[in-house]
Amino acid sequence: MKYKNINAEAFAELRTKENHVVLDVRTPGELAEGSVPGYTMINFFDPNFREEVAKLDKTKTYLIYCRSGNRSGQACALMANMGFETLYNLQGGIGAWNEAVSIS
Repeated sequence: MKYKNINAEAFAELRTKENHVVLDVRTPGELAEGSVPGYTMINFFDPNFREEVAKLDKTKTYLIYCRSGNRSGQACALMANMGFETLYNLQGGIGAWNEAVSIS
């Protein structure tokens, strides 16, 4: 596997590092469930998803999330195949993030 599944605490820690991009691959309608601050949204279901991702800087670290962690895992796999090297998938998606943020 060319990406790592991480929990919300590790995801939050990586957000404090330099050279990262928080990538939300949900649909715009799912934003009502909350979001990770500083995100860039590219809808995984958009027919142009691959083309939009191809425009991104491959040298950056990508912190990717969706609703549950499934779509973001698929996005990580696709991006790894496109040559992105540093990819992290938020296990449990925005639900895990919201829970972790409410605890801290």
